[in-house]
Amino acid sequence: MANHLPAEELELLLGVLPPDLQAAVRAHEQHDALVEIVMDLGRSPEFRTFESYTVFDHLEVTMEDLQYVIDRVGDFGDDNRAGIARTLHRISAIRNRKGTTIGLTLRVGRAVYGTAEIVRDIIASGRSILLLGRPGVGKTTLLREAARILAEDKRVIIVDTSNEIAGDGDIPHPAIGRARRMQVTTPARQHEVMIEAVENHNPQVIVIDEIGRELEAQAARTIAERGVQLIGTAHGNTLDNLLMNPTLSDLIGGIESVTLSDEEARRRGTQKSVLERRAPPTFDVLIEIQDWQRLAIHHDVAAAVDGLLRGRPQPPEIRYVDESGEVVREKGAAPGRAERRTESATRTAHRRQRGAPVAEPRGISRGKLRVFPYGVSQNRLRQSAKALSVPMILTDELDEADSLITLKSYYRKRPVVISNAEAKQIPIYVLRSNTYTQIENALADMFGLSLEMDELDSAMQEAREAVQQVLNRTRNMVELSPRSSSVRRQQHEMARQANLLSLSRGKEPHRRVRIYRKD
Repeated sequence: MANHLPAEELELLLGVLPPDLQAAVRAHEQHDALVEIVMDLGRSPEFRTFESYTVFDHLEVTMEDLQYVIDRVGDFGDDNRAGIARTLHRISAIRNRKGTTIGLTLRVGRAVYGTAEIVRDIIASGRSILLLGRPGVGKTTLLREAARILAEDKRVIIVDTSNEIAGDGDIPHPAIGRARRMQVTTPARQHEVMIEAVENHNPQVIVIDEIGRELEAQAARTIAERGVQLIGTAHGNTLDNLLMNPTLSDLIGGIESVTLSDEEARRRGTQKSVLERRAPPTFDVLIEIQDWQRLAIHHDVAAAVDGLLRGRPQPPEIRYVDESGEVVREKGAAPGRAERRTESATRTAHRRQRGAPVAEPRGISRGKLRVFPYGVSQNRLRQSAKALSVPMILTDELDEADSLITLKSYYRKRPVVISNAEAKQIPIYVLRSNTYTQIENALADMFGLSLEMDELDSAMQEAREAVQQVLNRTRNMVELSPRSSSVRRQQHEMARQANLLSLSRGKEPHRRVRIYRKD
């Protein structure tokens, strides 16, 4: 990666400084690492690098010093930014209530070649890309490099609102390569220039920096829908931030509240009013720039947004440059697909649900199992899986499911979901009721746990006898034998259904259930 700042470009920036300040900067031992110079009226100027800053205490900024700089740079636009012709330097003004400039920030512009190599494959894929990151993290630098790479064999138009991508003046900086640049007279017209670029200049790629207004978000969607690759930036650290931004959330599809049907709400195990993605996202890929050499990449924005809204976020791919300069890719810890069951296992599941005897053991060899719940409480499924220590993953996509779990009342009606599952030969587990006991029995069956039925039957028979004794007032309290946590859960459920109280006492492996009356 080459951090390129020709000596003549640095000289052009130093040349606009007042003589005393210019001499102080040149004498600074780190002047080659200069990032920005800050000049505020009545204060000492500051010299800043990425790692430190220096205050020139022997100097004080005057109105004449500020005017000296203003007279030697380009015109300031409505965004209070100016530049120096054919450089990437940016001069930003701070004004008082009367519009008089009382402060300047002179930021050094560098063309950093090679920054886009880490995502060259994504840039060349033709998909629209949104770059996210805090100010100063390198969004514009990466954007500039992407434009240069794509312009080698595509028609690229840069909509340069503040002349920060291609520099000030009418001749763009060489860092954008063969890309063409359209300047914007005022930031309020940025969306109009975006549309004009598509209609007048037949681009294959549009590059736009700092999408920040609703009209710009709408223009970006229009461009993407016309089949033009769009590469843009927006302020924000993560996908979550963007999703909650009412102005920019449309870039990733937007969100809206919808009311589900009773059947769909039961299938998902959620309330009827939920948040859903409103439309297809404008951008196909979202890249979170965490620092100069570390990126988090969401390759499928639609799936990432849907996952966030449904409480099952999909971790992004992480890419970074290691100490040797090599690009390292780390896949997100997304839940993997479990191996599909054999046809004999599928037939076994159907025989079991119909009450037929089954000799061979059930289970999925302790692999991660994707379960599609239909009418069964997702919270109880998760808690039961945790109690049994089984690697179960819930999914709302039938095609991804390794098994379907539902209630007897739904199974009898044969809705479309269950018919489709049978057609796909997906094992179906039918519960009599939506209780922990029924759910844990099904999970134990799915995973072929060593919960022997004789042991379970014995534990539950003991609980039934205890419940009967307490109900008949033969005994006020009965303490059961020590059992595992999964069995104790079922004993607690039996007590609850009998309108009795129960609690667990003791320490593992001697922890046991105590059942007693409420009064």
